[in-house]
Amino acid sequence: MIHVGRLIERKLHDQGRSVTWFAMQLCCTRPNVYKIFGKESIDTCLLWRISRILGHDFFHDLSEASKEERTNP
Repeated sequence: MIHVGRLIERKLHDQGRSVTWFAMQLCCTRPNVYKIFGKESIDTCLLWRISRILGHDFFHDLSEASKEERTNP
């Protein structure tokens, strides 16, 4: 199973963006961003917002991981 919080954190760092920048984009605090990083799963509305902010389709990543799990049990 994919850990969506770690995926978000990795993408943020790959883009060279700071947690402070991300918190401002999400209109939340830095501690809340770190809570997101710790989540294995996440609300779809929040994931959609994060996808838009980071310009990355996390839904595609989750779909691909699901396909891999079905073909490689």
